[in-house]
Amino acid sequence: MKLYSTNNRDLQVDFQSAVFNSMPLDKGLYMPTYIPELDDEFIQHLDRFTLPEIAYKIASALLHDDIPAADLKAIIDEAINFEAPVQQLDEDTYVLELFHGPSLAFKDFGARFMSRIMGYFLKENEQLLDVLVATSGDTGGAVALGFLGVPNTRVTILYPKGKVSDIQELQLCSNGQNIRAIEIDGTFDDCQLLVKLAFADEELNSKMRLTSANSINIARLIPQTFYYFNAVAQLYRAGKKNIVFSVPSGNFGNIAAGLLAYRMGLPVQHFIAATNVNDTVPRFLETGVYETRPSVQTYSNAMDVGAPSNWVRIMDLFKGDRMKVLELVTGFSYSDDATVKGITDIYSAFNYIACPHTAIAWLAIQDYRKQHPSASTEIANPETFVFLSTAHACKFPDIFNEEMASKIDVPAQVKELMGKPKHATLMKADFAAFKAFLLVPEKP
Repeated sequence: MKLYSTNNRDLQVDFQSAVFNSMPLDKGLYMPTYIPELDDEFIQHLDRFTLPEIAYKIASALLHDDIPAADLKAIIDEAINFEAPVQQLDEDTYVLELFHGPSLAFKDFGARFMSRIMGYFLKENEQLLDVLVATSGDTGGAVALGFLGVPNTRVTILYPKGKVSDIQELQLCSNGQNIRAIEIDGTFDDCQLLVKLAFADEELNSKMRLTSANSINIARLIPQTFYYFNAVAQLYRAGKKNIVFSVPSGNFGNIAAGLLAYRMGLPVQHFIAATNVNDTVPRFLETGVYETRPSVQTYSNAMDVGAPSNWVRIMDLFKGDRMKVLELVTGFSYSDDATVKGITDIYSAFNYIACPHTAIAWLAIQDYRKQHPSASTEIANPETFVFLSTAHACKFPDIFNEEMASKIDVPAQVKELMGKPKHATLMKADFAAFKAFLLVPEKP
């Protein structure tokens, strides 16, 4: 697999280099030089395949001979060892539950695959691999669990003070071993900027072996394509076609993976990019003006991103043509008040408890249907709507009313977190302080 920088197509590297040096020196993002189209026989008969079989097919098509077949299969079987079921709500509306992994968030797909890929490529006695990750909520927990105990790695997680839920914070700060957390007095965008500045710093890169576990790393994006194909496989078994995916979107890695899957042959009619009030992309799709703004704290904290990194990948897929993007992607944004109403409406209609990110994706389906009457169930071949549920509702206990809160089934791994001590370093959003922290040797 060869990859190029979105800022310079002549700057090309192999897959292993892109995994360990996640951001090109020119500060672009890596994209495959060639995106394979999966064969028609496989696409037409997706319903015959399991999730691990689908994952192996996609990964082997993208990676070619970078990892021998038996090793790649073993990596996938270990990393993708949980389900991603599609649950039906009504005749033509389904929810894709992506929270059945260890950290109870969709980020488990990317984090577990990436950690095992890095572990596979790491050689004994090599320089310590320092993994930097900024999180607005769920990424950090997934990365922490994905890399916990992986030899010759050290993970540093940056998260915004007071802007993640209590459970999310415990997932970041209660691991120990090779995982450490920094509580930044600022926003997610501040955290993300500190990580990007670290990758661009010559002194840090001369003294440390740095890589990223954010979705800027191509190894995070590849496994997120798996569940789109697997969702279609499940819908095919139910006799459903003409699929529209509604994707909660913050840093836009999730929907970027969906669009990469589309290029590989995913049979999908349309994508909906659903955001909270951090609406940089919906505003761009509507006006043609791409204007980032400081992120605003919301109930759907994993989407509190004012400058989404992965949007450059999406524009690259469409060669910078906004009108081409609009043919396949529609954007909507929602306030906290609308989000809470969405949570209540989903519960009232379907007795289903959705996290705030999931509720935003459901709201976007309702607005898309209003704008596109042809999607109505009254026509002969209605569209099938699938909204992605990206996190377990138990992570956001303060969002729900007493009745809903009492019905949330809290998984065992969350109960085990309760009462654990928090270990995090409080720091201002200052690169000099962050750099000094990274350069100080840890006590044995």
